[in-house]
Amino acid sequence: MSEERTLESKLVYEGREVKLRLDTVVLPSGRKTTREVVEHVDCVAVVAIDSEDNVLLVRQFRKPAEKVLLEIPAGGIEPGEQPIQCALRELEEETGYIAGKLERLGGFYSSPGYSNEFLHLFLATELQRGRRGAKEDEAIEVVPIPLAEIANLISSGEICDAKSIVGLFTLVLRYRGANPFA
Repeated sequence: MSEERTLESKLVYEGREVKLRLDTVVLPSGRKTTREVVEHVDCVAVVAIDSEDNVLLVRQFRKPAEKVLLEIPAGGIEPGEQPIQCALRELEEETGYIAGKLERLGGFYSSPGYSNEFLHLFLATELQRGRRGAKEDEAIEVVPIPLAEIANLISSGEICDAKSIVGLFTLVLRYRGANPFA
């Protein structure tokens, strides 16, 4: 498959969280067109499991969705920060727990049709109490959910954001022989 060649890239909006640019590209056929690209920093997403086999989820209002969502902890990587450092920081900020063990599960693009955001996925275990430190503009409730209930929450639509579904099913694939949802 041939790639598109960028002829011109123009920044049309720069906000606190995202940038929007318009790229003029040449398709493999030779035809010119434009692409709208939302630029966003890379992020982390953390599947955290406590000693009682609960997944630590966070409940928070998400303005773009106009609803309260149940999600795995996640957040943006700060300049100069490594994904593993960000995962440890976000887990403690959002849940109040520190991971004794943090394992990379992989990564994925959140919406590659229009955004360059890449999420690094981690599994956090051997959790110990730390300090919660949610940002001033975040209202987050920590919700421990038994691992056995996760599949039902996904199929019912109660867990409905892509990063949480990807993260939780990646966990299942990692432990194929021992289904963590059973």
